[in-house]
Amino acid sequence: MDPKSESQSVATPPAQPGRPARQARSAPPAATTLAALRASDHKFVTVKQEIRQNLLARLRAGEDAFPGIIGFGQTVLPQLERSLIAGHDVILLGERGQGKTRLIRTLTGLLDEWTPTISGCEINDHPYAPVCARCQRLAAADGDALPVSWRHRSDRYGEKLATPDTSVGDLIGDIDPVKVAEGRTLGDPETIHFGLVPRTNRGVFCLNELPDLAERIQVALLNVLEERDIGVRGYALRLPLDLVLVASANPEDYTNRGRIITPLKDRFGAEIRTHYPTSLAAELALIRQESQLAWDGEEPGAVLPAHLVQVIARFTRLVRASPAIDARSGVSARFAIAAAESVAASAVRRAAISGEAQPVARVCDLPAIVSSLRGKVEFEVSEEGREQEVLEHLLRRAIAETFRATLGSADLAGVLVKFEEGGSVESGELIPAPDLLRRIGEVPGLAKIMERLGMDGGESLGEAAAALEFTLEGLYLMRRLSKDTVDGGAVYRT
Repeated sequence: MDPKSESQSVATPPAQPGRPARQARSAPPAATTLAALRASDHKFVTVKQEIRQNLLARLRAGEDAFPGIIGFGQTVLPQLERSLIAGHDVILLGERGQGKTRLIRTLTGLLDEWTPTISGCEINDHPYAPVCARCQRLAAADGDALPVSWRHRSDRYGEKLATPDTSVGDLIGDIDPVKVAEGRTLGDPETIHFGLVPRTNRGVFCLNELPDLAERIQVALLNVLEERDIGVRGYALRLPLDLVLVASANPEDYTNRGRIITPLKDRFGAEIRTHYPTSLAAELALIRQESQLAWDGEEPGAVLPAHLVQVIARFTRLVRASPAIDARSGVSARFAIAAAESVAASAVRRAAISGEAQPVARVCDLPAIVSSLRGKVEFEVSEEGREQEVLEHLLRRAIAETFRATLGSADLAGVLVKFEEGGSVESGELIPAPDLLRRIGEVPGLAKIMERLGMDGGESLGEAAAALEFTLEGLYLMRRLSKDTVDGGAVYRT
């Protein structure tokens, strides 16, 4: 399979809310004045031209233009690439948790690593083309000695969550009373406090949940998208902006809770629909990648076996497809991530209580996620009161499907023989791995079972217990064993 076809939006997590992660930086160029910048043969291009050139260069080189993106390779990314090449501003439209914001944040990787700005400029004016009153005054006064600073691409990103209380001043700007108090007149353009959009000039600006923005505030963006300029209150001010504006929206918000006014929709060059992973492989890759990012490079404290990750992925897909779930609200990718984290946490808790040396997640850690994840799913009205039952049923289905896919054709006679003549095995979330293995005794063929489950068959008691407990649960779901539920655990018997 083409790796790009399994490629959805996950960038390195941001160092600050709403900003891309700090990237490894090379040293900035040496030019510190306008004269030195000209001598370096630096060429001025707009942000859209910059992104277009860098994107085409990556495509020609066969490089991944959106690293870390999973599941969008043949659907969303080609549309986004065409839009960026065309120089369009974009709306990403999709249900919650599909990675829209993460995808937007990867756009900074298509900017040049360093770009020159006039030192101290609030809106990042290019030394060749100053637009604000301050920089035009300095350029006229200093000439070739105009001071130049260098701005890294990771700093050329702005983001705002559109909320009903967002004002025009937040986005565009307003009068700064401090500057007025310092003696400037109200007609002086330098009394303006610029909003988030102009402060992201010569960069990428993301406006999340655009339909939640009040319609009268959306009007303030019309000139930004078409004429590429802004106006603040009654000032005779035309401030041309150079940026890429990308918005995100949920479909139900787009049509019901709020709306994007028609003139604003018309000014976006492209509307691109996103989606959840379309394959189990993409779902698994997303869970692994996102869990690793959520743990910020640290170990979660517990081993999460591959077969349990597959159960969580299948469970998530079954919940999304269930008619009991409100499809308009969707089932976020965060649902699966939270499930993986909860299962790992359950294993860590067991190890802390029982004294296990290395916690390994087991099937007994799965049921706890049902109650903790109920609030992340919107059910149909007809299912009111059955939420727990529906999720428990779907989790059993996910375990059964994973068992059939991994151990369905395996020789499990060595496990079944332990239950001849009425034998039984008790397991539970607080029973440590050594105790479980002691209760079931030596199992012929255990190494082969572990191998089929992607374990190395080594000396890990935790992994051996996880493999055996998954086998017992699978045999129960295949009706080859029976199970009695007890407080905090289960007893398997014939």
